[in-house]
Amino acid sequence: MRSSSRGDVDPFIVMDVMEQARRLEQAGRSIIHMEVGQPGTPAPKAARAALARAMEDDALGYTVALGLPELRQGIAALYADWYGVELDPARVVITAGSSAAFVLAFTALFEAGEKVGVTEPGYPSYRQILKALSLDPYAIPTHAADRHVPELPDADLAGLIVASPANPTGTMLSKDDLGALIAACQAKDTAFISDEIYHGVQYEGRAVSALELSDDVYVINSFSKYFSMTGWRLGWMVVPEDHVRRIERLAQNMFICAPHAAQIAALGALGARDETEAMLADYRENRRLMLDGLPKAGFDKIAPPDGAFYIYADVSDLTQDSRAFAAEILEQAGVAVTPGLDFDPVRGHTTLRFSYARSTDDIAEGIKRLTSFMAQRG
Repeated sequence: MRSSSRGDVDPFIVMDVMEQARRLEQAGRSIIHMEVGQPGTPAPKAARAALARAMEDDALGYTVALGLPELRQGIAALYADWYGVELDPARVVITAGSSAAFVLAFTALFEAGEKVGVTEPGYPSYRQILKALSLDPYAIPTHAADRHVPELPDADLAGLIVASPANPTGTMLSKDDLGALIAACQAKDTAFISDEIYHGVQYEGRAVSALELSDDVYVINSFSKYFSMTGWRLGWMVVPEDHVRRIERLAQNMFICAPHAAQIAALGALGARDETEAMLADYRENRRLMLDGLPKAGFDKIAPPDGAFYIYADVSDLTQDSRAFAAEILEQAGVAVTPGLDFDPVRGHTTLRFSYARSTDDIAEGIKRLTSFMAQRG
């Protein structure tokens, strides 16, 4: 059978860790999950109730490709609430998770072979989706010493994608830093894509949306994190007015529409801020436990996160093989963590990512296990 280089993408290591953790659990082991950025809570009650009602009364067939108009209006209202941005709902596109938004954005903005800047460490799927679309991910290394603020390189880039709060570091860009990046991109006619999937999950001030600074950007977000709806696979993006029809044509042909059932649930979730803010309070406590407990356990080279629910640790004094080290922690301590190679293929062999998205009891138990493991390891 004929093969294609588009399939030659790297494995998503965190998914491999999840599978090994599942096998251990199936064999009777107790595993604390610090590997995946998935809230331990279900979707808000209002989201589930909205879907239950709709299932009784609605066939839940195809929606229009851009998404339910009332959901697009609700998301526009969210931007007014969070950022004071008056957003035309016509610019909001509902997608099958943020992953579909990345596919649509990269397809709409770039031609095969063009270079697109991605930060390292950074979300690995940026690189892999770009490769699959015959695009060239251009690595921009960032550093903990300056809280992972990227600089636009001299290279001829067709686009740049940044996330704030970032995965895996949890660091956020200030309004000045974000504005400087957008201005630099616009001066070079470089498309700017802002991944804002962790907005709402922040502890030091609030996250700044690229839409506060420019309309000539693509903004991508999702119901997965703040709204605790990972498996519902529902995201959205905001595009410039003159790009809406282009995205609509692509979405019609690539995806038809985002899941109708998830869109109904998302409408309910938008009105469940009391629940989502309660989840944020849990993350805040989990963050406190991690920042206190990880250094005591021996993971002391960390940059405190501003948002999201991750801590990215430098473990170069403990290992030069983060994948083997993560496997050792999983097998001996019963704690699943993610090797940094997912996020930085060059320097990730000496880093680990710890997620604190699960319950506070789980986080406390995980720290206890890590402390015991490190004491025995010597």
